[in-house]
Amino acid sequence: MCNLYSMTRNREAIIRLFRVSHNRAASFEPQSAIFPGGTAPIVRRADDGERELAVMSWGFPLLQKEKSAKRVTNAREDTVLSSRFWRSSFEHRRCLVPVTSFSEPKGKKPAVWHWFALDETRKPFAFAGLWRHWRGRLKPTADPVEMDVFAFLTTRPNEVVSPIHPTRMPVMLVGNEAQETWLTGSPKEAITLARTYPSDSMKIVAEGEKQDVGAGA
Repeated sequence: MCNLYSMTRNREAIIRLFRVSHNRAASFEPQSAIFPGGTAPIVRRADDGERELAVMSWGFPLLQKEKSAKRVTNAREDTVLSSRFWRSSFEHRRCLVPVTSFSEPKGKKPAVWHWFALDETRKPFAFAGLWRHWRGRLKPTADPVEMDVFAFLTTRPNEVVSPIHPTRMPVMLVGNEAQETWLTGSPKEAITLARTYPSDSMKIVAEGEKQDVGAGA
């Protein structure tokens, strides 16, 4: 389950790649390490059908009795259509999450963090994202807050990821066709994209004991 990724391209690069008009793109700073609860850019369809770039908080809050809300960052492709927690967002609020690399740990004390990307240049791509508007208390004693939040879909890992994380990897969308289908297609069409990314089209680009090793490339 991916709980760390990077998005190191600037606003202009993301606008060009994801075909968003300048006047529909929020400002953001490149980040070498994005963690659950942090903010990051996503691309979604506006009410008029055009693409817009927004900045949201990563993780759907899950309320827990007498505890802080848990940030749920990933949805499974095999349960997203049956889960009340995810289904409405999958059917009505899909988005693209720009990414340059993502990381998974292996081992314990200390874990070795492995960074995955399309290539050594960290060419941007997208996670298959979901979003929603949320209102509630992140902590039992805190005031209610309102915010837009996002998460992304995971699926079975390929041969590059499975030695590090044997059960899950993010659903990766590369190219205009897949990204447009995810944003505008029917739920039936979108779910066909929830598949394992080819192992010969990605690689491990950095590894080390620090979480942010090589993330800023």
